[in-house]
Amino acid sequence: MTEDNIEQSSLAILTQIGWQVVDGRTIGPDGTSEREFTDTVLLQRLKNSIERLNPNLSENNYDEVLRRITRTASSDLILDNYDFHKLLTDGINIEQKQTDGSIRTIKVRLFDFENPNNNEFLAVNQLTIVQGDINRRPDIVLFINGLPLVVIELKNATDSNADLKAAYNQLQTYKKQISELFRFNELVVISDGIDAKIGTITAPFERFSAWKTIDGDSIITNAPEFETMIRGVFSKDRLLDIIRNFIIFERDNKIENKYTKKVAAYHQYWAVNKALDRTIESSRPNADHRAGVVWHTQGSGKSLSMLFYSGKLISDLRLQNPTIVIVTDRRDLDGQLFGTFNAGSDLLRQNPVQAETRRDLRNLLNRESGGVIFTTIQKFSPDDNEDIYPMLSNRNNIIVMADEAHRSQYGLKAHIRDSDAKLVYGNAKYMRDALPNASYIGFTGTPIEFEDKSTPAVFGDYIDIYDVKRAIADESTVPIYYESRLIDLGIDETTKQWLDKEVEDLLEDEEESRQDRLKSEYAQKKAIVGNQKRLNLVAKDIVEHFENRLSALEGKGMIVTMSREIAADLYQEIISIKPEWDSDNDDKGAIKVVITGSASDEEKLQKHIRGRDRLKKIEKRFKQDDSSLKLVIVCDMWLTGFDVPSMHTMYLDKPLKGHNLMQAIARVNRVYPGKKGGLVVDYLGVAAALRDALETYTQSGGNGSPTLDIAEAVAEMKKRFEIVRDLFYDFDYMRYFQVDVQQKLQIILDAQEHILKLNDGNKRLRQHVTELSKAYALAMPHPEALAIREQVAFFQAIKARLDKTSGAQDGPSDSDYHMALKQIVDKAIAPQGVVDVFAAAGLEKPNVSILSDDFLAEIRGMERKNLAVEALQKLLKDEVKVRFGRNVVRGGQFSDMLEAALTSYKNGTIEAAQVIEELISVAKKIREEENREDVSGLNEDEILFYDALIANGSATEVMKDDQLRDLARILVQQVRNDAGIDWQLRYNAQAKLRINVKKILRKYGYPPDQQAIATDLVLEQAKAYGDIWSNQKKADNYGGASLID
Repeated sequence: MTEDNIEQSSLAILTQIGWQVVDGRTIGPDGTSEREFTDTVLLQRLKNSIERLNPNLSENNYDEVLRRITRTASSDLILDNYDFHKLLTDGINIEQKQTDGSIRTIKVRLFDFENPNNNEFLAVNQLTIVQGDINRRPDIVLFINGLPLVVIELKNATDSNADLKAAYNQLQTYKKQISELFRFNELVVISDGIDAKIGTITAPFERFSAWKTIDGDSIITNAPEFETMIRGVFSKDRLLDIIRNFIIFERDNKIENKYTKKVAAYHQYWAVNKALDRTIESSRPNADHRAGVVWHTQGSGKSLSMLFYSGKLISDLRLQNPTIVIVTDRRDLDGQLFGTFNAGSDLLRQNPVQAETRRDLRNLLNRESGGVIFTTIQKFSPDDNEDIYPMLSNRNNIIVMADEAHRSQYGLKAHIRDSDAKLVYGNAKYMRDALPNASYIGFTGTPIEFEDKSTPAVFGDYIDIYDVKRAIADESTVPIYYESRLIDLGIDETTKQWLDKEVEDLLEDEEESRQDRLKSEYAQKKAIVGNQKRLNLVAKDIVEHFENRLSALEGKGMIVTMSREIAADLYQEIISIKPEWDSDNDDKGAIKVVITGSASDEEKLQKHIRGRDRLKKIEKRFKQDDSSLKLVIVCDMWLTGFDVPSMHTMYLDKPLKGHNLMQAIARVNRVYPGKKGGLVVDYLGVAAALRDALETYTQSGGNGSPTLDIAEAVAEMKKRFEIVRDLFYDFDYMRYFQVDVQQKLQIILDAQEHILKLNDGNKRLRQHVTELSKAYALAMPHPEALAIREQVAFFQAIKARLDKTSGAQDGPSDSDYHMALKQIVDKAIAPQGVVDVFAAAGLEKPNVSILSDDFLAEIRGMERKNLAVEALQKLLKDEVKVRFGRNVVRGGQFSDMLEAALTSYKNGTIEAAQVIEELISVAKKIREEENREDVSGLNEDEILFYDALIANGSATEVMKDDQLRDLARILVQQVRNDAGIDWQLRYNAQAKLRINVKKILRKYGYPPDQQAIATDLVLEQAKAYGDIWSNQKKADNYGGASLID
């Protein structure tokens, strides 16, 4: 295999997809003399194309267009390339004299983007280019209409020294030595004939990426990447689409006239085009206006995807100059996303605008067409004197993009405001009132959770999924490593006895329910985590740990705390150790606290509270690679949508889970030169939550959409609604919705009195309203849920009143007890040092990416596994004393509750080590499962039932494996036949299936003593997949006859 072999193979594929191929030596001075060696543009071909595409241009203007294209306007290659790209995509404005003597400005097209075959596509190999004394010959140059838009550099796959990095380095040399060629460049490709990556002339090597699909649906893993890239990128229509719509020049916000050129990765390209198609469909007059949800994992360029999508919307003539509204739920996220759009505004062909106030938003939306508008969803709220939000536009070419669509954007439900008993709604409801015919699309970095029905109900189902596994495999993100560094806390027996006495003396005159509530509150981790002794240990550990990190890798770090007070206290502990890190000047100092606040906050917070401009200055410093600001302490800010590629370490001292956890740790997964991974240092034990989050990824990626039908949630909601309504059987609460505010307040008080008269009414109403609220949230915004939203809001108002009146109303305030209890907690906690759980277990720090080959190899090589187990047991020996089944609400001692919190705290980290090991096991099983269908001859559904059958060991002894496989196939067919619509909700349908399964097991000789267990397992599997089969029943080919006769 030689470079020439690879080159010829590449040219052959280009020929197959419609390119003309020419040997560079045949068009130079030694050949047809079409060009001189110093020419980088094929001038005659370019002129011919311009004449063909612009037949009414005068001869003089043909020459003027050629001059504008080929002239060098700047000594800066990137600026020249930027100017050329604008000419290419926007055309060239030329003044031309008309026959009547008038002067008219006309647009000259260099390409026909609408009709790809109306352009000339030419691939030239071994093209000699001379610039000064330098003579170079790139492997392949791709010309469109005579312009050299793509350079491909090839290396030999069998030469160990000729890798992709060598090809990249070769291109960097070309950029310096034959820069004239790259003035016109749109894309550069590096390949060894097998692996291949694509990028731009400003991209570092780490930002070059593979292109792994040809059609956007099938990810190709069993063919050379280079062939996939040629067919996937360089088909005529696709390449023109990429050039026109998927390349941006991002303006630097610090240096004038500095640009970074970026091209969409394959997952961005296909997601945007799929989203465009869905948007066109959803914007039709009779459509439901739900375009769908794009889930692209954090760090994979979601913000840029939104920018590319906006550009496509604006340029699509079918949408007739649409208005685009980008909605976030936090001001800092609004600013971050606006910054991305503003930096790439050339693609939008207009400047985006931010709504500053609610009134400003109304003015911006009250327009005839066009516009890219940024707002927080909170600005969609009526004025105080308005009961409803006015309609601002009924146009159907308005597209609302919701960032992180699983959050507040789908908040439609009503509630009653305490201050005036006014019925108010979620801001998303008002947004839909304002823009009733808009299309709604969601973008999210984390998947829709299994239980979340609202997000798909509002936005639609998934348009495209790009999960963490693919992102790491594609090197769109770097792996995240996890390090557990638990601060060990303990309470000795003497302290426990003193603690009991102190608390009982403090609370001896209070009602029992209030005692329990206050005790429980201060037994939570927040009181423990904020303890000064503990923070001192955390500070010492972070300082030592981060300094060691910086000694090996320059970059940034972030500390995440539970509260603003803890953030301020931890800052003081750190600067007491490293006073040279401290500075009151925003332009100086190595560490800053980033929080929000107001003038009324306590004194210790005031130093860290900054206005918007000062926060921007801190953000700018933190994002500068060479600034002295290396470490920030945050609470809530900067945990989502905040992109600092050089940040490689996060210290988690805050319990997070689900979306919030995955978004937070993704701050360290950005690609950056020399950065092989990010590190999450866990002081609180979040690994169990991490496991749950990864399971959500698996569920969403495997199924593509939630498996439960919303009808189930509606049925459950209606059942819960009837139960609550029955509590008001002889109380007419419906009059609440027809009276004035004063009468409303009286009805609420009357309703509260009515419930308290019922037998155990307080407890029953609070319990049933809680259950109703959960079912209602799942069902929204189904029409049947919308129909009862006001009544649900009323029920919730009554529950809120009962909650408020359940404690003591007289005596010292809760805040007085808070201070006293906090002092007791502080005295009780005795920190015992930092414990590296993985070191104690003899494990290397594992990779959160569950498919890491290196880590799996480390685990396989461990010799002292029993010692690892013993180390973990010893760590728990003295502290784990939880008494299962005790009644915490009525009888628990404060010291028992505090110890329970400490045990939960420690269990989190010990479980973390176990969770990582479970993930390793899952990784190996996943790999085995990938090939299991081929080996067993069973499909995915059949394997599930096969596993249920062989769970009974005696079955494998009595029956042969091929018999069990056949039996699994038959069970799948039977369950599919019996799985009618909503069959899980109908007892008769379930009973029928159970009878049929039993008959099949008997007929095929399944061990009688295990048939009942096997039947239960089969039914459990059937319920798990019943929704899918119910929905697919019409398309099934299994038929409807019973298989047991």
